[in-house]
Amino acid sequence: MKKILIIGGGAGGLELATQLGRKYGKKRLAEVTLVDKNRTHIWKPLLHEVATGSLDTSTDGVVYHAHAAKHHYRFQLGEFCHLNAESKTVTLAPSFDSEGEPVLPERQLNYDILVLAVGSVSNDFGTPGVADHCYFLDSHQQAERFHHGLLNNFIRINQQERAEELHIAIVGGGATGVELSAELYHVADLLKSYGMPGMSARQLKISLIEAGPRILPALPGRISLSARKELVRLGVEVRESVRVASACKDGFVTADDELIKADMMIWAAGVKAPDFIARLDVFETNRNNQILVEPTLQAKGYSDIWVIGDCCACEQPDGSWVPPRAQSAHQMAEKVRLNLTKVFKGEIPEAYLYKDHGSLVNLSRYSTVGSLMGNLTSNSMFIEGRIARAVYISLYRMHQIAIHGWPKAVLIILAEKLGKVVRPKMKLH
Repeated sequence: MKKILIIGGGAGGLELATQLGRKYGKKRLAEVTLVDKNRTHIWKPLLHEVATGSLDTSTDGVVYHAHAAKHHYRFQLGEFCHLNAESKTVTLAPSFDSEGEPVLPERQLNYDILVLAVGSVSNDFGTPGVADHCYFLDSHQQAERFHHGLLNNFIRINQQERAEELHIAIVGGGATGVELSAELYHVADLLKSYGMPGMSARQLKISLIEAGPRILPALPGRISLSARKELVRLGVEVRESVRVASACKDGFVTADDELIKADMMIWAAGVKAPDFIARLDVFETNRNNQILVEPTLQAKGYSDIWVIGDCCACEQPDGSWVPPRAQSAHQMAEKVRLNLTKVFKGEIPEAYLYKDHGSLVNLSRYSTVGSLMGNLTSNSMFIEGRIARAVYISLYRMHQIAIHGWPKAVLIILAEKLGKVVRPKMKLH
């Protein structure tokens, strides 16, 4: 029985483990194992909602152990730290509890097929002070940490006799920074309904800092302009063509030696694959630590190792590179599933071609903007408002269907709708 080992339970990794579990694990044609250092899965594009409290990981997360039992794959809790490609073994680091007591020892797992889906982390580009003073949104733990800090500041301001302002500075005008800015205004206004009459969106002062000439640089200019207008209307100070040179306890220092003061600072300016990928000294990598792959998504030089998601550097026939997006991870997972079927039948795997289905940016309850069918319309099919919001939500629903199947996904969606009636609209703890 072949052993298929998938490292990383993000969007692509979890979808692939689910599909392979149903296809091969259920019939005992292969042993499918998913490894992740976390116990639960949260769709990464929603981490900004976890950070603001709009999404509760305790109710909206997918528990790997329970999910694995229902979808015929195995789950191993652990952090990938070493790979021996010759002996086909992966080493998981020992894990400890909050008091430093050992929970799991160092372990080695064997594989016949290895799929790396370790995702990405924030790239601070070596900017001094960022690691010490900024929040990141790489994982749900980091998003929860920001949420706790945000709540503490809201409570502090609500207790003041005189109205104070909460200054938040966000570096990075990509989708994460833009969506987080709008979501923060939304939750600040909700607080009046939950025992904090002294807090409102008027007391929130957000600076969105982008080094490039416009926010959302990877998306068409019309989307960028529409999002910028909405953010400015909300009260966000959009600072474009501003390069941050360092961070300190009082805020960000720009290349022009200007101090942008902030009580809370978030760094969302680009991503890279985790540094340990390069330290493995096994793969060819680019400057962002991404693993270079063949068109079939097999790591260069290794026919038994496949790479998907943000850690994958896949060049397209036109010379472009597949962008680190959720839709890329979804497509790559599906292509690897199909290619593994071909390999098991003795057939030649096919090349992966990225299909741009467009991009959407959700500005909380205020607006949603984007373009559809990117490859077909050259990103010219602009949509906004309720239609764009519906399409945006459907992307997450597609992910839920992929990992749960239609029947259970429908039940989960209905449960979410009912939960919104009885639960607070934001997490208050």
